[in-house]
Parts: sequence; structure tokens; C-alpha cells
Amino acid sequence: MSKEMIEALDALETEKGVKKEIVIDALETALQTAYKRNYNQAQNVEVDFDAKKGDIKVYAVKEVTDEVFDSRLEVSLKDATAINKAYEIGDHIKFEVTPKNFGRIAAQTAKQVIMQRVREAERANVYDEYSQYENEIMQGTVERKDNKFVYVSLGKVEAVMPRSDQMPREEYKMHEHIKVYVSKVENATKGPQVFVSRTNPGMVKRLFEEEVPEIYDGTVEIVGVAREAGDRSKVAVRSNNENVDAVGTTVGPRGARVQAVVNELSGENMDIVQWEDDPSDYIANALNPAEVIAVQFNDEDNERSATVIVPDYQLSLAIGKKGQNARLAAKLTGFKIDIKPESEVEFVDDDELTAEDQAEEAAEVATDVDTTDANEDAATEAATDAAADPDDDAATTASDPTDTNE
Repeated sequence: MSKEMIEALDALETEKGVKKEIVIDALETALQTAYKRNYNQAQNVEVDFDAKKGDIKVYAVKEVTDEVFDSRLEVSLKDATAINKAYEIGDHIKFEVTPKNFGRIAAQTAKQVIMQRVREAERANVYDEYSQYENEIMQGTVERKDNKFVYVSLGKVEAVMPRSDQMPREEYKMHEHIKVYVSKVENATKGPQVFVSRTNPGMVKRLFEEEVPEIYDGTVEIVGVAREAGDRSKVAVRSNNENVDAVGTTVGPRGARVQAVVNELSGENMDIVQWEDDPSDYIANALNPAEVIAVQFNDEDNERSATVIVPDYQLSLAIGKKGQNARLAAKLTGFKIDIKPESEVEFVDDDELTAEDQAEEAAEVATDVDTTDANEDAATEAATDAAADPDDDAATTASDPTDTNE
């Protein structure tokens, strides 16, 4: 070993980012193992690497004792004081035992250690780089595919896309450029493993961030995404600026912005929903394009559930094809939604009415009673007046039987 070794370690640190101290520590450990294996030595061996000259020396560490039982591990006090009078029982002394042909073994070991450290450093660098892109969109190239995965090159690493993360109606061709969502980055024993997806709801959110500047800068916020990949998605948005319409901004002029996302996802339909603080309004918006008459919450149920009343002719629209519209709305809002047509809804009992509703009903009843009483009082007063005045036509007719005969 020589200064060339030091120069190689310096170059390795500069080019690969592997610190020289780390390689030297690993090299010393590997050389200890190699020495014990090749020379059948005990476990008291140390290897010293001179970081300035590049020289390697092997030492046997022995303990000073009164009586020596194993010469490989112990040295007598007499022999120790002959070396240095300051030695005492219990001290440890290093004796150089570097073999003459150890340079060849050291060179082979150093090569293996350096290659291993380089691989580890490259893996660590790749993991550090791509872990920053987790939950982000990257541009990749389809390298190959099999029955389970599509392999996408992202530059320094080949990512895998499982079947569950592949769009149902998409056909991935070799060397095709595609956008993928980095769903997970693992630091596995064989190196960093990057998993990508085209079906993850996060991809919809990131695509809108690319197309809508107001979403990217936070003026408009995507609150939630419910997705059935390749078919339909519902995206709930709200505005953090009262002068900005969240839905209109997201859709864009003539639907240009949302259409760009639809095109990227191979025609997947997008419903942009206005998020509301009031759960009933939010649920009604989530069921768009269906019209909602009322939303009733089941307070007695421990689960978050609601009954939605819609016009009879809107029932199929509210439920959607194979229940998709209701299913996505439930996923978006977090409520279990039961949809009923207006004709099946029973009238609410007085006991179930709120205090406000009961007060309004009482006021209407009181108004009807007052009107009826006033009419009855007027009729009684008119009859009394007529009986008291004989000149009145009605009184004459009632009291003169001759008129009847005529």
C-alpha cells in the first residue's frame, strides 16, 4: 500500500461523496477479519492504516500478567518491563505482527471494501435524492413490463408500477414518456426501491397544481379528492380569497384547465365540487350534477351518516351508474350517504320538529283561528241586528208567512 491508495481515497470522496474516514474504518475492520482468517490468529488483532503514508500494520494486543497461559493473548510482566519499565499488570501492549506477504491480501481486501462502500454510497445518494420526490409527479420513460409491473426509468433509478397502480384502459409502450406519481420510496437491502402510480388520488391533485397557478400558490385549495381511476374523480376545492371563485378558477376558461388534466388521465371525468363548512351543503354539492332537496343527519347513529332527499326524476342521476356518483360523494365527504326519492319520504312528526319549526306552525294555526272567530262573530252580530229591526228585508221574510204563500 502506498500514497496512491490515499490519492484513490481522496478521488473517491470527491467523485462519489464517500468520506475517506468511513472507508478507512471499514478497511481496518475488513483487514482484521482477513488476517484472522488467513493466519489463524486470535481475536486480539488490530490493524492500523496510516492515512498519510498509506501503510498498513497489524498488531497483536496482549495483556500484561504475572503468569502467561496463552502467549497469543498474554505477556509476562518481566517481558513487558523489559520493553518499558512503566508497564504494570493489566496493561495492554501492541506487538507488530504484519506478515511479509500481507500486502497482497490487503490489496484484495481494500478493493472489495472500496467497491462495497461505493455501492452503499450510491444507494444512499439515490435514496436521499428520490425520497425528496415522494408524493410528487415525475416524468419517466417506460423501460419494460411483465405480468406484475411496469418498469419506469426516472434517471438514476428504475421505478416499478404495480398492476394496482396502472390505469385500467392504458397500454404502456416501450420508450414511451409518461407522468407518474411517486407513491413510496424504500431503502431496501438491495438498494433504494421507488414505487410509482397512475391511479393514486394524489396524482390528480398534483396535476391540478401544474395546470392551475392559483392552486399552486395556495389561493385555491384542494380539500379532498375521491377517485375511481380511469373513470371518474370528484375534487373538492375552496378559495382562500373571497374575490376568487374556486370552482371557476379550477375549471378554467372554457374548461381548458380541467380538460388538460382529463387528457393526461386518458379521458377520466372530473367533477369540481365547491367545499362548504356546512356538511349538508357540502354533501349536496358533492352529489352534483343531481339536484338535492334536503339532507337529514342521523344523530342517533354513531357513524357519520346522512339521508339525502332528491326529486323522483333525479334519483338515478344522484346514485349514478352502478352507484358511482353516490359512492364518490360519500368518499369525498366522509359521510355514509343514503339517497331517497321525494315520494318515499314521510311527513315529519311534531315531536321531531325543531323549536323554530314548531313556533312557525303554531303561528299559522293561530292566524287561522283568529280569522275563523272573526267571521263567526260577524255573522252572529248581523243576525242579532236583523231580529231587532222589523223593517229589514230579511226579518220581514222570516216573520211574514203570507210572503211564502205568494
